[in-house]
Amino acid sequence: MTTATDAETAPANTPAPAERRGEVVLDAITKRYGDQVAVDDLSLTIQPGEFISLLGPSGCGKTTTLRMIAGFEQPDAGDISVSGRSVRGIPPYRRDVNTVFQAYALFPHLSVAENVAYGLQQRRTPKSEIREKVSQALDLVQMRRFGDRKPTQLSGGQQQRIALARALVNRPSVLLLDEPLGALDRQLREEMQLELKLLQSRVGITFVFVTHDQGEALSMSDRIAIMRAGRIEQLADADTVYARPASAYVAAFVGQQNFFRGEVTESGTTVTSPHAVVSAVDAMLPGATQGEAAVRPEFIRIAADDGTPVPDRNSTRGILIGVSHLGDTMQYLVQLGEDQSLIVRRPTPDAPALVIGDPVVCTWAAHHVLLFPADLSAQEGGYVAPPTV
Repeated sequence: MTTATDAETAPANTPAPAERRGEVVLDAITKRYGDQVAVDDLSLTIQPGEFISLLGPSGCGKTTTLRMIAGFEQPDAGDISVSGRSVRGIPPYRRDVNTVFQAYALFPHLSVAENVAYGLQQRRTPKSEIREKVSQALDLVQMRRFGDRKPTQLSGGQQQRIALARALVNRPSVLLLDEPLGALDRQLREEMQLELKLLQSRVGITFVFVTHDQGEALSMSDRIAIMRAGRIEQLADADTVYARPASAYVAAFVGQQNFFRGEVTESGTTVTSPHAVVSAVDAMLPGATQGEAAVRPEFIRIAADDGTPVPDRNSTRGILIGVSHLGDTMQYLVQLGEDQSLIVRRPTPDAPALVIGDPVVCTWAAHHVLLFPADLSAQEGGYVAPPTV
């Protein structure tokens, strides 16, 4: 392993092994602030050219992890390698990475082109090379025609593109993005999610994206690292994280879930809660323990309660207390008792015509049920424990 001393004395322009350029390896890194552990013995390998998101609520350690890769913070234990070389002890400006923050930090007195050129000028790059690289970077983000404008003459989305161009102008092996879309309105944010993924595909460099927005992570990432209390709770592609969450915490954080908590029975396949008996097709929970059954809103069917008998499991009765039109989806909120409500979503063309106050019946299939051991760390890291949805 390369020591901190070796890394500090290595020439800044030493070429990285070509096959490992853009690889990031976090080897058991820990970061403490006083008595608080922000990142706890975290290990992660990010592949060259990968788009990976660190996803989690405030305080889970995702931004601290990013800042350690960037060099703004140093780990108290463990090592970080970029492109096959340890960067422990190397300052940010000597690492082959660049960072884009939520606050774009553009110089208001400089033009767009001058903002993009600033880093090249600091490196004493020849003027002819600067002009060429700035033009290429502005072309990447489709902003060349705005090169003479000042940042104050640009929209939020345009400023974000300039911040990206400035970060990409030196073609770093790794681009770190710390919630760069947070200041944008919803429509522009969704447009920029598509543009960011297309941009990453074009430039082919590693993107490490920090966000608390599950939609961003799901729509853009090759893999998602769900973080909790300084550790990675699950690392997988978007489909796996959504359909096969590794824990109740991940299930609650990624998308919405309806949880039923109760005793595990019938060889670990059923949770008996106060409002429903919920069975899964395949489960491995030990009996006579507390478990959580989870069902996503889109997998639940809803109908007016006409008194017809319903199955003794995977069904429940309640009172409709809310109806929301979400465009292509209708959302229903059903009160099951004083302590629990249920969210149901149906495609708008197939949504039943129901009125607030109607008695309703909700049913779902066993193969849509996920079972987890009861997570007793209620409210930790944004996770809301059942039975309240």
